[in-house]
Amino acid sequence: MLESLKNALKVSELKAKLLYTLGMIFIFRLGAHVPVPGVNPDKFAELVSSGLIFGFFDVISGGALKNFSVFAMSITPYINASIIMQLLTVVIPHLERLAKEGEEGRKKITEYTRYLTVLLAFIQGLGMVVGVKGSLVQPGPLTYVMTALTITAGTTFLMWVGEQITEKGIGNGISLLIFAGIVSRVPQGVARVIEYLNAGTINILSIIALVVIGALVIAGVVAVQEGQRRIPVQYAKRVVGRRIYGGQTTHLPLRVNQAGVIPVIFASSLLMFPETLARWFSNTAAANFYVRYFGWGTAAHTIFYALLIIAFTYFYTAVIMNPADVADNIKKYGGFIPGLRPGRPTAEYISRIMSRVTLFGAIFLALIAILPNFVLLATRIPNIYFGGTALLIVVGVALDTMKQVEAHLLMRSYQGFIK
Repeated sequence: MLESLKNALKVSELKAKLLYTLGMIFIFRLGAHVPVPGVNPDKFAELVSSGLIFGFFDVISGGALKNFSVFAMSITPYINASIIMQLLTVVIPHLERLAKEGEEGRKKITEYTRYLTVLLAFIQGLGMVVGVKGSLVQPGPLTYVMTALTITAGTTFLMWVGEQITEKGIGNGISLLIFAGIVSRVPQGVARVIEYLNAGTINILSIIALVVIGALVIAGVVAVQEGQRRIPVQYAKRVVGRRIYGGQTTHLPLRVNQAGVIPVIFASSLLMFPETLARWFSNTAAANFYVRYFGWGTAAHTIFYALLIIAFTYFYTAVIMNPADVADNIKKYGGFIPGLRPGRPTAEYISRIMSRVTLFGAIFLALIAILPNFVLLATRIPNIYFGGTALLIVVGVALDTMKQVEAHLLMRSYQGFIK
């Protein structure tokens, strides 16, 4: 990895892309400290700190949520909009046709995703502002709308920044913004751990345990992210004129974690809704009952959270990879899986293998998501937001970005060889 970065800095084109990406990330970090007018940031920070449910989203935003800056919602509405559009592509025939039309269809779906992002951002921002109206200097309908529009504009700007990074920089722009937000919180987390150590709240063994757990999680994430089940595919020979085509043997890779971190984010967003409602109506008996028995950290919440992640993993994997379509594509190009007939038997075999592989990936995602609960019990270090999910995002984005760098270097090597 370090060798690839060193070689990338020697290539002027890649160096320009890296500098452009770093410049956009700097703008993101600068905007995370620009406060929204009319909001008391100290009161809002106390509100966020009082509930662990906001911790994960504050980590993703790089502290922008706790500061209630113009980037308070970060890129979360865009992620939710992208997930919704992918699900609607399976349900709505018009969107399904657009998805199969190639580049033009994808551009149209991207346009719809942008519009949905703005709508979701405004609704989420308005709900956030109404829910924390005690932090506003002058609460009122006009203040609610203006504040919601401000943070909606911030999310829209971040969406544009992410797209510019993807187009002119290196790596996936949206993922890199989340990556930057998480990594920016590391120094603050280290400082908090040192503060706890100096105060005698924890000891050196707790820090050693935290480091060991972190190393094991990173190794596990790398193994699962790179892990895949390879199904052999044989292509028959075809005679066209005097030439013979095909006849080679390849494989169909089925990734262990096909859905990535999407199920975790989706489950977190879904469980955040009742938690937010309970916070709004904190003086009612129903809210107190929910927080006591189903709030963050309780056994019921942890179990339900894990089950939701497993269900969403299966659902999202089925959405992005249809075994029937894969079997049809293999059959179309004259391929077959040894020992199986093309068509339906091949689709059933792929579906069966994919279900088994996805089960392991889903359980791994669920364990990673609930890891902070067990880390708290093992290390006794409070307020650890940089848990397994954050490590999953960081490691996944780092691996994907380095693969793109290596692909650019490899392409340049081929071009030099041809010349």
